Amino acid sequence: MTLPGKYQQDDPSGSAPGGPPETVDAVVVGSGFGGSVAALRLAEAGKSVVLMERGKVYPPGSFARSPAEMGRNFWDPDRGLYGLFDAWTFRGMEGLVSSGLGGGSLIYANVLLRKDPKWFVKESPVPGGGYENWPFSYEDLEPFYEDAEAMLQPVPYPYKDTAKTLAMEASAAALGLSISRPPIAVTFATAPGAEPGTNQPLSAAPYGSVHGERAVRTTCTLCGECDLGCNSGAKNTLDHNYLSKAKKAGADLRTFHDVRGIRPLGSSGNGSSGNGRSGRSGNGYEVRYVVHDPENPDAPLHERIIHCRNLVIGAGTFGSNFLLLRNRASLPGLSETLGSRFSGNGDLLTFIMGAKTHKGGKVPATRTLSGSRGPVITTAIRVPDTADGGTGRGYYVEDAGYPAFMNWLIETGQLGQVVRRTARVAGQLLKDRLFEARRSNVSADLAAALGDGSLSASSLPLLGMGRDIPDGVLSLQDGRLAVNWTLATSAGYFGRVRKTMADIAGELGGDFVDNPLWWAKRVITVHPIGGAPAGRNPAEGVCDSYGEVFGYPGMFVVDGAAMPGPVGANPSLTIAAFAERACRRLLEGAPSTARGIAAETVLRTPQAPGAVVESPAESLRVLAPDATKGKAAKAERPALAGPAATRGLGSPTMAKTDATSVSFTEQMHGWFSPGQSDPAKGLSLGRDRDRRIMFELTITAPDIDAFVDDPLHQARAEGYVLADRFGGKMPVEQGWFKQFVVDASPDGRPARRMLYRLWLRDPGGTPLTFTGFKLIRNEAGLDSWPDTTTLYATIVRGHVPPPDPGQPPSAEWETPDAAAVAGAGILRIRPLDFARQLTTFRAVGPDPLPALATFGNFFLGELWRVYGNRARR
Repeated sequence: MTLPGKYQQDDPSGSAPGGPPETVDAVVVGSGFGGSVAALRLAEAGKSVVLMERGKVYPPGSFARSPAEMGRNFWDPDRGLYGLFDAWTFRGMEGLVSSGLGGGSLIYANVLLRKDPKWFVKESPVPGGGYENWPFSYEDLEPFYEDAEAMLQPVPYPYKDTAKTLAMEASAAALGLSISRPPIAVTFATAPGAEPGTNQPLSAAPYGSVHGERAVRTTCTLCGECDLGCNSGAKNTLDHNYLSKAKKAGADLRTFHDVRGIRPLGSSGNGSSGNGRSGRSGNGYEVRYVVHDPENPDAPLHERIIHCRNLVIGAGTFGSNFLLLRNRASLPGLSETLGSRFSGNGDLLTFIMGAKTHKGGKVPATRTLSGSRGPVITTAIRVPDTADGGTGRGYYVEDAGYPAFMNWLIETGQLGQVVRRTARVAGQLLKDRLFEARRSNVSADLAAALGDGSLSASSLPLLGMGRDIPDGVLSLQDGRLAVNWTLATSAGYFGRVRKTMADIAGELGGDFVDNPLWWAKRVITVHPIGGAPAGRNPAEGVCDSYGEVFGYPGMFVVDGAAMPGPVGANPSLTIAAFAERACRRLLEGAPSTARGIAAETVLRTPQAPGAVVESPAESLRVLAPDATKGKAAKAERPALAGPAATRGLGSPTMAKTDATSVSFTEQMHGWFSPGQSDPAKGLSLGRDRDRRIMFELTITAPDIDAFVDDPLHQARAEGYVLADRFGGKMPVEQGWFKQFVVDASPDGRPARRMLYRLWLRDPGGTPLTFTGFKLIRNEAGLDSWPDTTTLYATIVRGHVPPPDPGQPPSAEWETPDAAAVAGAGILRIRPLDFARQLTTFRAVGPDPLPALATFGNFFLGELWRVYGNRARR
């Protein structure tokens, strides 16, 4: 057991093989503005808290700056990258979020604005149907805004001589726009009320620091590097306040811990009460995770287990939605609204280039903006919403500073001018040398080669954000996160934001330049919002107004995913306040201890009769380094090999040592629907809702002679099933294939069945059994192709072994208990896949060609027994 308050990067406790899982009061997933708040407030209340953050710790001075460091400063464990930035690309949108202890606070631009009171809209219509409804109000959050501000200590930008700040204020005044210096979480002075000064050492907080006593913080150096990570420690990021205080209070902060699975403990953890309101009688949750080791990236990632009374999800909008979508099979009571109400909070990036100032009719002079001086954001222009007197959806426009090295990129990016300046200087130096100009000081020549830097000095990015249309949908596609979002429905909003930005550029005498992505009808967001929206009931949201997930007592979503629409302003403070309120709710009604969780029994919904009972150790797997890769991720497998992994059931067919095996690979695609037990209805509903399923299986008969002689013609099935509603790609832990099992048609004519039984496990650890059959029966018409290529499939909960040998073959296709059915549908072999399948036949052993001939004769012979009578007639 890990000691409370310990800060660790590896996890020696975890779930020891064969031992009971670790048990705590609360597990917090993620360390951003939701997770950090939860870790502190629960630890302060005396709860045993484990916070799991997939990224690493970043003390002051450790953020990447050199090209070599920046090249590895991204998050992609599949490629051995464990850095700060996590970049996503979707339909119509790019996303940039962070990975590290402190979450998004490590790279955000410090602004802590409250959401405008009238922007908590009620039943605001959304194009395409539905509405945006905030089930909580400004008044609900107001005391919690104060709590968050007391911890984060934001202040307005204090300096009076910063060029970009003064330019924004002057342009807003000229255009009649409302502007302010918003509160930003940056320390400018050594004490409240003291004069600001740069690079002055700061006193340690009374609760210490997660970075240790030797970590030194200083006041802001005005370097513009906030979005790359603050090396001076002047940013009041979450690791310096909430997380440090949480550690002091006893929270266990674990880095490189990547949560993959969730499922309820105890039968009461499923479903919802009659009115949809979650009760407080649940037994808690099982959380499955891996621990990354950057020093050994090729090492197997063994799955581990921890149990908790309360589960607080704060992995960021992308991370939390991905986690919930992947674990839908283990959480079948989740609202159908999961994935809805997504938006980028109206984020838009544009540029002012080449600002000029006019003095008395003279030639325009360069207007100095110095975008690299000061923190990233110092001002905010607010344009009102229809709800508070405006003429459209409200928004903010803010200045956006940048690091000084960007100035060099801007200047050298003008390649033509650089070449001309360099050529002129080189020519002058050559002429001086050839004609002995007797000139030894060349400083002016070198200065001319560098240029005057006027473009970089007169350019400034602008950031827009506001109430765009929250009509995006997050989902899984082939196991990876996907977003269905388009610029079209928010075109009016973005048009108004761009006009205001263009007006500001014009007032400053500069050119208005769009982000290049804009011309591809794409935007980039650093504030993804929604997907698990709060609502008044499960038909409207995934969680209630306090973030508690409908139907799953004790599970809370406390990050941007829970926002039912765009915050409008920079969302960090609203998320923190929402988390503060959620924790108050949790502590008012939650049990005081996690003891008593039934660790040895994990029941969520009824399992199929006859399902094997497994120990926790048998359920563990070796997982892929990066689950977000979906189908393309590296293969996963059970952690235990051999008899333990097969529960002592052995192989389908025992082969002689001198036997020849035959194998082939089959791929089938189709549609299915969760909760349906009739494959035909599952196909129809699944096709309507685009719920796809496919598998790729390698069928192996270890001994072809034994296979043919066996009445059940058993073979081994290996491969995977891909079904997004069950979390994506699920490896087959054990599989049985039986070919041409004897059956009979209703009229007594011969019939055969091809039977499939696959043991699977979803990301949450829920065992599943895929069963299916192809019905080979001679009916009217040419039906041999559809018969041999159509599979009627059902998925049940639990690992259900094949019937005992003494039972009749029909026991294989008996209708399963409807309560245990997780879904059903129909899969088919596509003609091109069948052509590929013919190329996959392999024989291994002393007699490969005769073995292939034996299999072919057997296959064709069985088909003749079924269809041959009609041919003879």
